[in-house]
Amino acid sequence: MTEVEVGTVDGLTHEGEGVVHGGKTAFVAGALPGERVRFERLRRRKHHDEARLVELLEPSAERVEPCCAHFGVCGGCALQHLRAARQLEAKQAELADALERIARVAPRGWLEPLRGPPWGYRRRARLGARYVRKKGRVVVGFRERAAPYVTATDRCEVLAPPVGALIGALGALLDGLAIRERVPQIEVAVGDEATALVLRVLEAPPPQDLERLRDFERAHGLRLYLQPGGLQSVAPLSPAALTPLSYTLPEFDVRIEFAPTDFIQINGPINRMLVARAVSLLELTPDARVLDLYCGLGNFTLPIARRAARVLGIEGDHALTERARHNARLNGLDNAAFDTADLQSAGIDARPSLSGDFSHVLLDPPRAGAREVLRTIARIRPLRVLYISCHPGSLARDVGTLVHEHGFSLLSAGVVDMFPHTTHVESLALLAPGG
Repeated sequence: MTEVEVGTVDGLTHEGEGVVHGGKTAFVAGALPGERVRFERLRRRKHHDEARLVELLEPSAERVEPCCAHFGVCGGCALQHLRAARQLEAKQAELADALERIARVAPRGWLEPLRGPPWGYRRRARLGARYVRKKGRVVVGFRERAAPYVTATDRCEVLAPPVGALIGALGALLDGLAIRERVPQIEVAVGDEATALVLRVLEAPPPQDLERLRDFERAHGLRLYLQPGGLQSVAPLSPAALTPLSYTLPEFDVRIEFAPTDFIQINGPINRMLVARAVSLLELTPDARVLDLYCGLGNFTLPIARRAARVLGIEGDHALTERARHNARLNGLDNAAFDTADLQSAGIDARPSLSGDFSHVLLDPPRAGAREVLRTIARIRPLRVLYISCHPGSLARDVGTLVHEHGFSLLSAGVVDMFPHTTHVESLALLAPGG
């Protein structure tokens, strides 16, 4: 029988587990810093053990009641039991630690965290779907935290309306299909005026299933798409879905259209704040010439074009580049150009489009970071570099390279509450040449 131990939590892991030292370190899911807990070790690892919270002996003053009934089982959130302001403090501490430990540098100043609505914010998601014989029904939701199963949920508090309240209804819809065991996932995309659901189908739905899906689409004012193969196979169930999804950035009079499987920033209100802050931090002048790396649909490129002389956006996905060009035309912006290039390739510095004269650089790379374009940034020597990141470790690595190898200074840094109640950390770093 496993021994139950008592300990005090003195930190959080990157996954939101409480850290208990004293003997072999234990990571206790559901425990918060400062709490005294009883816990049971479940899995032995080389440097730590994974543990279960048995009893909360002395709770933290920062602990709150989770809003979601499925918290602790569902893997979509890890921090609902921690006060929202303290979540941001923990994320800023993680960023500061990464900059100190990996980059060996501290910013001259810290930016005030960008805060947004803590609930109903998530406009892009991938939900699992599975027919569970023991339950006798289809369940829809995020994966469980510590298991490969789909969490049986009826609603989701972080998904944007109307999807958050429709999880149970989606399960019932799939449960009534003849192909209920052949629909493994649902992609969610919420625009300002319409919501799309993309059903991955491993078998063509028969006519009665198609009719049931159309009824659901009409009843809830949704747009349903079917995906029998790769992304190129995504097709609308009804002609109305041919109208593109879109979102707006009102401060810049920009409207951006996107396909239901395109990457967009998950949190709409925070994205608007982030774009405004990015443009402000760059301190653009009317004659500014801006390079936007990893530009996607033009989320930053097009607002920048409203303030600068010209801007070049570069993206690795040709389909996104084409949609960015479309969005520039849609917004009447003829000073925004786009190029498709693999920014992770070792020879990217030789790309002809990068040989131009740029006064400012913005980059928003994937989790792996932007190692291959740092030499290009150093060669350009822009007045300001704004690095937006979804991973503090790769951000710190790249900032360290720019500072120690290329002579840049880290002016400021800060976090963005893009993913409330999760352990994901969105952050900003502003750099300029010179010591």
